[in-house]
Amino acid sequence: MGIDLKAGGRRTGHKSSMKVIKTANPYNRLLIKLYKFLARRTDSKFCATVVKRLHMSKVNKPPIGLNRLAKYMKNKDGKIAVIVGKVTDDVRMLEVPKLSVCALSFTETARKRIVAAGGECITFDQLALRAPTGANTILLRGPKSRDALAHFGHSTSVNNPHTHDGVKPYVRSKGRKFEKARGRRRSCGFKI
Repeated sequence: MGIDLKAGGRRTGHKSSMKVIKTANPYNRLLIKLYKFLARRTDSKFCATVVKRLHMSKVNKPPIGLNRLAKYMKNKDGKIAVIVGKVTDDVRMLEVPKLSVCALSFTETARKRIVAAGGECITFDQLALRAPTGANTILLRGPKSRDALAHFGHSTSVNNPHTHDGVKPYVRSKGRKFEKARGRRRSCGFKI
């Protein structure tokens, strides 16, 4: 069986991101090193999963709100919630329960509310000292289907006709006068 050159030939130079650390963030790079080591030396599934999630792109590390976090942590006293992503505040929530949360980052208000409720916000390197194998932790993740995803386009070139298919523009209104000319009709330059 030959190589389909029309489809681009062999996929060379495509290393998986698990082999090459793509992020430029020095803290994330160190965390990946640390948890890779722990996964290898402790044979812990928890550490292996954390490494896999640390390698993920921003879209694949969705944030989690305090409300959802509190719901998942109900009746789980003494356990640490672990989120490879950001923890955000939820204004609809009036009272925050006491939580121990480990995450990559917290919004200012989320951190304030967790600490005010007698809980604690810890980082992944602190978690590695406390629970190197992930004992007494609960690994959580945010919802993947967010409203914002409707606005994200194809990560391809402008020449690709499908780059903007089904991508919701950030437009004030859907009327005749709003962003309907150049780029939206053939008679005015081009259409996508």
